[in-house]
Amino acid sequence: MEHTTHTHHAGDHGAHHEAHHEELSFWWKYVFSSDHKVIGIQYGLTALCFLFFGFCLMMVMRWQLAYPGHPIPVVGPLLEKLMGAPASGGVMSSDLYNMFGAMHGTIMVFLAIVPLAFAAFGNYVVPLQIGAPDMAFPRVNMASYWAFFVGGVIMFVSFFIPGGPAQAGWTSYSPLASIVPTDGQTWWVVGMVFLITSSLLGAVNFLATIIQLRAPGMTWMRLPFFVWAQFVTGFLLLLAFPPLEAAALMQLMDKGFGTSFFLPTGLMVSGNPAHISGGGSPLLWQHLFWFLAHPEVYVLILPGMGIVAEVIANNIRKPLWGYKGLVYSVLTIGFLSFIVWAHHMYLTGMGTAISTFFQTTTIIISIPSVIILTVFFISLWGGSIRFNTPMLFCLAFLVMFGIGGLTGLPLGFSFADLYLHDTYYVIAHFHYIVAPGTIFALFAGIYYWFPKMTGRMMSEFWGKVHFWTSLIFMNLIFQPMFAQGMAGMLRRMYDGGVNYSASTAANAGVHGALSDAMITSNKAISMAAWMLGLSQIPFIINLFWSIWKGKKAGSDNPWHATTLEWQTPTPPPHGNFAVTPTVYRGPYEYSVPGHPDDYTPQSVPEPAKA
Repeated sequence: MEHTTHTHHAGDHGAHHEAHHEELSFWWKYVFSSDHKVIGIQYGLTALCFLFFGFCLMMVMRWQLAYPGHPIPVVGPLLEKLMGAPASGGVMSSDLYNMFGAMHGTIMVFLAIVPLAFAAFGNYVVPLQIGAPDMAFPRVNMASYWAFFVGGVIMFVSFFIPGGPAQAGWTSYSPLASIVPTDGQTWWVVGMVFLITSSLLGAVNFLATIIQLRAPGMTWMRLPFFVWAQFVTGFLLLLAFPPLEAAALMQLMDKGFGTSFFLPTGLMVSGNPAHISGGGSPLLWQHLFWFLAHPEVYVLILPGMGIVAEVIANNIRKPLWGYKGLVYSVLTIGFLSFIVWAHHMYLTGMGTAISTFFQTTTIIISIPSVIILTVFFISLWGGSIRFNTPMLFCLAFLVMFGIGGLTGLPLGFSFADLYLHDTYYVIAHFHYIVAPGTIFALFAGIYYWFPKMTGRMMSEFWGKVHFWTSLIFMNLIFQPMFAQGMAGMLRRMYDGGVNYSASTAANAGVHGALSDAMITSNKAISMAAWMLGLSQIPFIINLFWSIWKGKKAGSDNPWHATTLEWQTPTPPPHGNFAVTPTVYRGPYEYSVPGHPDDYTPQSVPEPAKA
């Protein structure tokens, strides 16, 4: 019925909606909107703000790692005023380092990258790409954004409560998380409940929209790969988040109401017996957490892969090689991601049989990722490549994600992971996947879809400045961390390993673990991190300047793309399409022999044969 209604009354329906929406106040049109495009932009801007905030936390931590015990320039006195004792004298204490570390991880994963990759791009682009007038449940969509916003506010406000925010790591392991004497951990858990609820509402909405609201002719194998990536991501969120929501509520009960779901019998805190009933299992928290957090890694990367597919297909001017291979690979990743979680838990004393099972599934799940990367590389062969800013970010993504994936293989084996676990090697591996991986794909998406959202192009010159500086400094940050990790530097040493350095150990008459070269490399890494921060200034200025002053796109389809979002007016009106489109072909029909242009949009009928 949805399709026929929109087909028969498309003109009246669109006009009626436009007239109706002109009467809406500013608040209902732009703040409490149920239009998927406005919600997508809300998610995007909020997530970018949190991305910047999370990055700032890391830049302050890098000062402590490079110059441990020295007052932090510029922001040190401000931190002392805001945080009190943990930042006494403008120096980062071990407690403050733990707080910033826990909140950096939490903010980057749950408040920046997931909402930007899944919710922002998904909300704006998916209904347009499948020819839908909106999401299936527009008000649920609005509720998902505001649940996310409330969760983010709770996380942010926790910095200003007595004792500061959570400090038990972004994984919030029990029993540590339950016995921290401050309230920051409680705020963390409450914030997580809101964020999880937001993701569940969004996931249900995406799945219903993609299944039910595709335009006539939009069969499953005509979906753009970006839609497939969002579809699988929706399933991951829907199935993996409820265990963590249950776990968060149980941890909240442990922290505030005297239960012991995760607190074992005989727990000693600072040498004294803890006043708990006991009987809980700390391992249960790890299982529930990682059952979400490993699929979560694919929640981070799959939308990025979807963006890369769209941008590469558009800029090589030929069909993607192996579209079905991409689709089957992403479905395989979705299934396998649920049976690999315990490779994060090799150090918990699991038996050989269980660790062998998780080693095997971990290696198997690398195969579809390699297939996806291979499809992209082979697609480049023989293409007439346009090296614009979105394409540069995607080409860098291919190499950087490849480095991240290959360095993850040793961590999949329990015998290697025993040595590398919790070292800087893990940080380097994970950040290669997510920073020059997913975040580069997200930048590509911003530059690519910006003209559809605003009708204006972002500056190519400043885009390329942003790209090259980011690429160089990203590698200068994370490449040395592989060496640090293999040398034994642990990830939560708040002094950068100075207490374990060879020279400190020699003075104490014992053998030290870390060479001075590993310690001093922290200064070079920190310098690269601060330069990476400066490299984002051209992007921020370019983004906001281009909204009002950027070069006009010149048409609704400035990239000469084939997918449906480029067949709408710019920016798309309420209801998206004046007439519901009909789809006649696959998503990447570029350079088709016999066609007048080098692109054939999905909604253009086949020319009548003479």
